[in-house]
Parts: sequence; C-alpha cells; structure tokens
Amino acid sequence: MDNPGLGITLRAAMTESCTTRHSVCPHDCPSTCALEVEVLNNTRIGVVHGAAANTYTAGVVCTKVARYAERIHHPDRLTHPLLRIGPRGSTQFRRISWDEALDRIAGAFTGIAAKHGAEAVWPFYYAGTMGLVQRDGINRLRHVMKYSRQKLTICTTLAEVGWWAGVGQSRGVDPREMAKSDLIVMWGGNPVATQVNVMTHVTRARKQRGATFVVVDPYRSPTAAVADIHLAPRPGTDGALACAVMHVAFRDGYADRAYMAHYADCPAELEAHLRSRGPAWAAAITGLPVAQIEEFARLYGTTQRSFIRAGYGFARSRNGSANMHAVSCLPTVTGAWQYEGGGALWSNRGMYHWDKTLIEGLDARNLLIREMDMSRIGSILTGDRTELGDGPQVHGLLIQNQNPLTVCPDSNRVRRGFSRPDLFVATHEQFMTETARWSDIVLPATMFLEHDDLYQAGGHTHIQIGQKLIDPPGECRSNHETLQALASRLGAKHPGFDMTAMQMIDATLRASGWPDAETVLRDRWVDGARSFEDAHFLTGFETHDKRFHFAPDWKVLGDRRGIMPRLPDHMASIDDVVPERPFRLMTSPSRSYLNTSFTEMASSRKREGRPMVMLHANDAERLGIADGDKVKLGNDRGEVVLHARIVEGLQPGVLISESIWPSAAFEGGIGINALTSDDPGWPGGGAVFHDTAVWLRPMTAEMRLAAD
Repeated sequence: MDNPGLGITLRAAMTESCTTRHSVCPHDCPSTCALEVEVLNNTRIGVVHGAAANTYTAGVVCTKVARYAERIHHPDRLTHPLLRIGPRGSTQFRRISWDEALDRIAGAFTGIAAKHGAEAVWPFYYAGTMGLVQRDGINRLRHVMKYSRQKLTICTTLAEVGWWAGVGQSRGVDPREMAKSDLIVMWGGNPVATQVNVMTHVTRARKQRGATFVVVDPYRSPTAAVADIHLAPRPGTDGALACAVMHVAFRDGYADRAYMAHYADCPAELEAHLRSRGPAWAAAITGLPVAQIEEFARLYGTTQRSFIRAGYGFARSRNGSANMHAVSCLPTVTGAWQYEGGGALWSNRGMYHWDKTLIEGLDARNLLIREMDMSRIGSILTGDRTELGDGPQVHGLLIQNQNPLTVCPDSNRVRRGFSRPDLFVATHEQFMTETARWSDIVLPATMFLEHDDLYQAGGHTHIQIGQKLIDPPGECRSNHETLQALASRLGAKHPGFDMTAMQMIDATLRASGWPDAETVLRDRWVDGARSFEDAHFLTGFETHDKRFHFAPDWKVLGDRRGIMPRLPDHMASIDDVVPERPFRLMTSPSRSYLNTSFTEMASSRKREGRPMVMLHANDAERLGIADGDKVKLGNDRGEVVLHARIVEGLQPGVLISESIWPSAAFEGGIGINALTSDDPGWPGGGAVFHDTAVWLRPMTAEMRLAAD
C-alpha cells in the first residue's frame, strides 16, 4: 500500500498557530467552492469564506455555507447510534452502541440475503456530499456483496443525456470565459440561489465589456430579477424557443454555414426542418410574444461571444433531454464555439478521467445484477415489477447522503413503501430527517470538515482535497469508516476497505493520472482546464465522427427512446394541463435550502418564511385568492396546503413552489413531492419535479366542498 502514513504526516504539518484552513464545499452545487475556514480549536469553527486565490470561487461563497458553523455545531445533530422503539415516523428511539447497531444491520442484511437473495438488499445514496470517497464508497459494499445496483437518475440524467446527444461528453467551455463574453444566457438555472459564483463572472462581463445578461426561466427567480432580459416560457417548452432562435439564424443570415459544414452532421436537413418552426410557431407553444422571441434571436445571432450557461432545470421535465439538446444546438448553428467567451457549458464533470476502482469496487461489479431507478423508490418498495424485474422485493435498505421520504417523487407512495413491516432500513445521517424517523437503525454521520475527501467540479475545472479539520461531536463516524465496519461484519473483502480515506484519495489520484495527494494539498487545487481548442471543440466534438449531432442516435442514450425527435423540436410529452388540473407546477430550488440540507438552520428557515406557492395575479383574481391566503394544491397523487404569494414574472397557469421544505412544515405533514410523479423522463430516465399538472383551490372553496 502506497504511503500508509500519508494522512497522519499531512495533518501533522498543520500547526496550532494557523487558524485559517483550506477546505472544499461538499454540497450538491456545481461550484464546489474552494473555502477558507476559520478553525477556532479542535472541535469548533468560525466563519467560512470563499478562497480568493481560486480563480473560479474568487472569494465568493453563498450565505448558507458562510454560516456553516450554525449547521456543524447545531444542537440537534445526531451524535449516537439509535434503535427505533416506536412506530415508523415517530421520534421514539433509544441510544445503542455502535457495535450493537452494526451487528443488527449486518445480521439483518445477512438474513435477508439468505432468505430472498442478495438483490433484496439495496444500498441507496446520492449527493448529500459530493466527495468521491464518502459519497461513492457505498458502491464498493454493493458490488462486493452483490446487492442490487442503483440507477442515479434523480438530479442530472435528463440534462446530461440531452447534452451528450449533441456534444458527446459532459464538458464544455471554461466558465471563467463568461467574463470575456458579450452575451451570457442563463438558461434553466438560478445561480443567485444555487451556484452564486456564476454571478461573479457574469458581473465582470457586464462591468468590463457591457455584456447583456439574459435569463430563460418560467418565473422571475432572483437571477431573472437582475437580468437585462428575462424570457419566461411555459414550463417544458424550451425546445420550441431554441428552434425558433435557430430558425431566425438561418432565415436572417446569422447561421455560420462554413462552421457547420466542418463541425456538424446534417445542417441542410436541420435548416429544412426548422423552416416551419419560426417565432409564431414557438409563441403558440411557449406563450412568449413573437416580438420578444425575434429580439432574443437577433441578439443571439448577431453576438459572436455568446455564452449559454445551461442549468439543471432541464433535468426536471419529461422532455428535458430533448430541450437540452435543442438549446445545445444553438452555438453550433451560429458558430459561437469558435470564439473566446463563446459557446456553452452544462457541466465539466466528464473531463476528469477518474479511475474509481478502489472507491467503488468496480473490479467486483457484475452488470448482470439488476439496476433499479432511484427516482422510483416509491414504486419499487410497493412492488412495481417495472423496476424489480423477476428479482426479489427489496427487504433491506442502507441509506447514506439521501433523504428519500422528502426528496423523492410521489412521496405518499414512498411512505407506503417505507411502512412495510418486512422492510429493514438503516440510515446514516447528520440530523433526524424524515427518512431517519422511518428507519430501524440511525447512525450519526460526520460533516465535511470532520473527515477527508476528494472533490471534482462540474461548474469549473478544479480538483481539490478537503481534509479533516476538526473532530466530530459524540460518536459520529464518516461514511467510509461505517462502510469499513459493516464490510468486516459482512465478510466483504476488497482493498478499499483496508485503506484510510486519505490513502484512497492518493491512490485514486495517481491511478487517474493526476498529481498525488501531497501535491494537491500543497498547491491547494489542480486546475484541469483543457486548452482553448479542446474546450471549444475546435479539435472535434466527443462523438464517433467528431461532429456535433443535430440528429442524435437516441438509441444509445436510453431505453425509452421511442418518441424522441430526430431533430431539435418541441417534444410534447409533458404532464400537460387538463380541465381537472389546469395549472403547471414547478418545485424550483430555494435560496436558503439545498434539497433538504440547511432546513434545520434557524437562519435559513427565517429567511424562507413558510412553504408558499407563487401564482399570477390573473389566476388569483379569478379564484378569489389574496396574497397570503391559505390554498390547497392537488392531483391524483396527493394534496398539499400552502400559502399563496401573488407575483409578476410568470405566465398565467404557472405555479412555483420553492423547495424543499421538510414535510413537518406543511399542514397535514406531507411535503410538495406528494404531487410530483415518479414517471421516468425520456429517453434515459430522470425525475420530473418541474413537470406536474395540479388543481389549485382557495381553502374557503375546500371548506365548502367538505360541507357539501
């Protein structure tokens, strides 16, 4: 084993006189901010700052992470293992030892595997931490023990597949080039709330170059509120808008035919296809005025240094992949990829060429073992054979970095699945989340400053290591340590279980062709940015023919490809309105929460106030709803009570509920995801949180209906 004392040696070099330490934000945000943390002593931190020396973070960090001391030292943190002694969903637990907790988990999983087969155990995780060791190590236990595999669809699949369709890989232009752009289009994202560093580079471009900032979002988000131009299409109609912009480019001479002849697959076919998809056609679908579409198309077509920053909104709709593909076509039609400050980016996470064999136990993976869609956990736990196939029902769950009872779609169905008496659930958590309350065993987890981990970025190009800076409270253990202890009891053998987290970080860096851990720690980060030519695909796209694909081969991108459009188009597969459900609901991210992280902080709750639904004044007047009134939303899956907030900047018939509030914050004790469907998006799956048709009623009307 290389450098067995590496972690001890590196930490020994940290002197007590140093009160500011380098770290990395672990949360599910593409910014992966480089941090400077005020360390007060071995157990406490002060204020968290963005690292000024990092050229992407540039000294900026979101307010929720800046006050991380409130979270890491929260009095409600879990600090000891717990055994449930009351009904599921209650807070009736008793403290037990780690040995007892681990013995119970290992015994349950061993018994389940003996009775039903190993596939009846399903380790379940996602991105509560973005660190590669602490997040992905659960797969090592999965693969070695032959437990069911997990399809990671809940966040990015729809957007990623749409980007791959044309570009061929998850990478794009260096986001720092936004500062050199003359037009920045934030399409389907709200970086003021979700990746604040984007705004640093947008601000530079506006100040230094007079750049125009355009936001495409169905509502006036905090980002849209500071834009020069805000286009608010109906949810799920982005593909129609993109097609109209390309139509104008061909019609008015903005299309770069020479560029397309060299770099694209079928520009002549695309041009012919788009002749019938002009601004009037798009206006009927998007609800945007023809004049606004024409203005935006002209601005985009006449600006060489135009940068599209595509957001995660594309990953929330049934037609999200088709919409992302249509938008990604724009810089190829105009040739914007050729210019500094031009082109597009969704994520750079495909550029890191990781060898995660040690972390994930890939050498033990068996692709014949079933893989189930995490977004459909409710359907899976209630016996849906679409995902279970011919295998056994799931009888055991090990959950890390996820809170499925609140976060996953169709949460009433998820609850029904978790209520099964034959289901054993062990959850490793930092707080008593809703999922923890419905578990049999709850284990206390460390936070990012209490363990070592390795981080990549999606929103920029840096590799970083976050070291353990303080000791955890009570008996908290890291994911890696917990998996090591379970592996020992289950008889799971793999070299990764015998290594410290820092040893695994070092070995993974070396195996992947990056500098070793000592070098990364010394230099604070490694910038993996590609050359200008490579980042702008001037050496060819990441497709088999090195061309951008206007006509993707959808069959290699997902198994639900039957209705995918051959060329960019509006794909009418959304949960569209009907008289019984006349509103389209989006559950957009809030500024103070990140999924269900930070919801335990009093400062975050104070800023967010209470669960609300935003609606247009015309809808409010028609229904007799005043600002602040209590209203009920519902569909076939459930009902939710919120307070109304009448706003401008969205279209009639569109509702926005910024989330994700804990279910306990809602009247009736069920949160907003009671309304969302676990239908998989096209063609490769994906949760459809922004694609929900609902009815809306004032509570006075509800009371009348109840009386009748």
